[in-house]
Parts: sequence; C-alpha cells; structure tokens
Amino acid sequence: MNAEPDDLMRAIEATLFASDVPMSAADLRLHVGDGGDVPALLARLAADYAGRGINLVERGGRWHFQTAADLAHILRREKEESRRLSRAAMETLAIISYHEPVSRAEIEAIRGVQVGKGTLDVLMEAGWVRPAGRREVPGRPLTYATTPAFLTHFGLASRRDLPGIDDLRAAGLLDPVDLALESAMAGSRSDADPEADGDNPVQSVVEMDDEDA
Repeated sequence: MNAEPDDLMRAIEATLFASDVPMSAADLRLHVGDGGDVPALLARLAADYAGRGINLVERGGRWHFQTAADLAHILRREKEESRRLSRAAMETLAIISYHEPVSRAEIEAIRGVQVGKGTLDVLMEAGWVRPAGRREVPGRPLTYATTPAFLTHFGLASRRDLPGIDDLRAAGLLDPVDLALESAMAGSRSDADPEADGDNPVQSVVEMDDEDA
C-alpha cells in the first residue's frame, strides 16, 4: 500500500489539531496540498477517532476535533476564585463585623485612617458586607453591616461566635500594632451593637481564614 495517503492523513490530522477554528476540505488543501482525496481521508480519520475520548466531527462542511459528547460531564469543573484581602480590607471587615451597623466615618475614626475608595466595594462584591440603612443624624450617613454569606463563609452561626481578643491573642494572631489599635477601638464600644458585647479584637476571624479570602 502506498504510504502517501497515510502521510497526507497525518498532515490533515496535525493541521486540524493545531487549528483554533473548524476547517473545510478546501481550507485543508491550502495547508496540505491537493495531491490526494481529502474528503475521503477526513472520513477515514473520523472513523479512526470514533469511540475515543476525542472525536473528529464535521459541522456544516467544516471539520474539527472535540471532546466525546459522553465525556463532557467529567470535564466540567467549577472553580471558585480565591481572593486575598488587603490588610485595609480585613481591618474594615473586622470593624464592621464587631460594630455594625457602622458608617464610613466611624470606620475611619476607629482605624485612624481614611477608608480607601474601593475597600468597601471589594467587601460588597465578595458578598460579605451590605448597606444597612442611614443613621438618623445630620447628613444621614450610610451604614454598613455584614451579610449571612459572611457568617456562612467563616463558619459562624451568628456574630456572637466571633472570637474575642483573648482568643486571638492566645492564638498568636495579634501583633503590637493590632493591640494598640484594639485599645483605640475600646473607646467606641459604648455605641456598638449589643450583640457585639465583650472584648473585640481589631483583626477579625478574617485572619484566621484568610487563605479562603
């Protein structure tokens, strides 16, 4: 048997494999030449791939390789994009979770620095923070609170399950800067939500689970 048709079929196979779009017989001839019966070789190649994990199929006169239809389900994989929060975002989330509902100005007063323009946006896009209405004071500032998704993500039944300062200190999750900031926060706790009573750390449970954040 003449080996030339086999060589031509291998060339067709390689061309289709490298192409990112389906190709017609005429398209293939531009690459492999017209020295053979391209349609017949395509049919033969399709027969060779029948029953494999990858099939050669023809759609509207154009040919391409695709995953076998009966195997598509094992190739579907959902991937949750992980996002590591910045220190500013973690501190902001901590303040909201322990003091909600809290306004931007109150967050800035506790942190001692301005809240970056996108920090709250990042937390809301993550689904962990939501607008919680406006405070009935001059200017009626918008306040923020955590969401059920925040509790779910960090494995909390309620905000009462947030760790206290002693818990995080014992776990070695607080450094001198954290402790100094926590002391500054203490003065604002009289206005905090009753649900957040007790010693509240600056670094929330976020740092305990920031590999998932």
